[in-house]
Amino acid sequence: MSALVGWSATAALAAYAQRRPGVPVIGWLVASLGLTVGLSAAVIGALFDFNGVTFRLLHIGISLLGPLYMAWGALEYGVRSAQGRFASRLFLSAFTIVPLVILSMDRISGRFSTGFPALGDHYDLIPRSIVNVSQVVIAVFLVTAVVAVARRPGADRNHRLAVVGLVALAALLSITVGRLGLGAVGPLLMLGAVAALWGAAALMVRPRRDRYDEDDDYYDDYEDDADRDPEDELLEEPVRRKRRNADPYDDYYDGPPVRQSPPAKLRGVITIYTLGDGQGPGFDRIADAVVAEVASREPDTLLFACHTVPSAPSQRIVYAIYRDDLAKEEHDQQPHVMEFGRRTGSHVVATNVIELSLAGAAASDGLASLLMPR
Repeated sequence: MSALVGWSATAALAAYAQRRPGVPVIGWLVASLGLTVGLSAAVIGALFDFNGVTFRLLHIGISLLGPLYMAWGALEYGVRSAQGRFASRLFLSAFTIVPLVILSMDRISGRFSTGFPALGDHYDLIPRSIVNVSQVVIAVFLVTAVVAVARRPGADRNHRLAVVGLVALAALLSITVGRLGLGAVGPLLMLGAVAALWGAAALMVRPRRDRYDEDDDYYDDYEDDADRDPEDELLEEPVRRKRRNADPYDDYYDGPPVRQSPPAKLRGVITIYTLGDGQGPGFDRIADAVVAEVASREPDTLLFACHTVPSAPSQRIVYAIYRDDLAKEEHDQQPHVMEFGRRTGSHVVATNVIELSLAGAAASDGLASLLMPR
């Protein structure tokens, strides 16, 4: 049963990652795939007795890859620092390749039982030590993600803590089964791990919003369908705002909806890049491309522009204004934004980020059309 649920969760995560690619989703997709392959090997082992192949696949999935990529996805989801994310990717590479080779090649001793075999009962000292160190790294990733989310201001902090908490629960259950086996209870705990990971991904996809919250501007983008160009809808497809799929008004009230105009809480970010010698033209070409993509694909990014500094030729300043926190989050997950960060890494020697809260400013579609040409 847990293997079937795991394949279902993997298929759902793969479909979502294809529609809205993002680093946390990809990490959890790899984790789900690792858990599912391990559970499938356990099913074969339970039916036809465990052997070296099924035992290795089981523990590579549930003791190493599954928890490691869950924790890394949670860190990418919760941490904003580019330096922190880069360091986590270095650790991820090291603790994927080295333990994977050791667990695949090291000899296995002892006879297998009918239940889930514990990792320590059949692996020698070196594989056990490598897995123990990997699980310490997993714990560090999860604690870092929780602390980063808890320190972040904003109304969505509790929602993000719930997502990270579910991922931590899934990783804990998977590690527990890998270390202890637990016989017939093991499959039930793994079912809980898969369900927790699936729930975290679903909660991240559709954040909870209070229907009657005065700060929730459901009707910011309300307009006559006859005036909407169908091609414009296609351009906004990569990462669309969750609230644009709000429930129909007529399900709750009688009569036509009344347009509401609560003050929007804008978010602003100023990023100062210090470039290496001779890197200005290359950086400018990449920046021009991402500015064009943002202008055509992100209706809720009200301003996104890159400027030179006459008195400092090696510096570039990127100004960005977002409709709210959700718009900034979705901007950061856009494929062209992640590609911009990847391609400019070789051009930039230092980065300074200044975040602004523009509460009280008014945002509307008219302002958006003035700031960003469509």
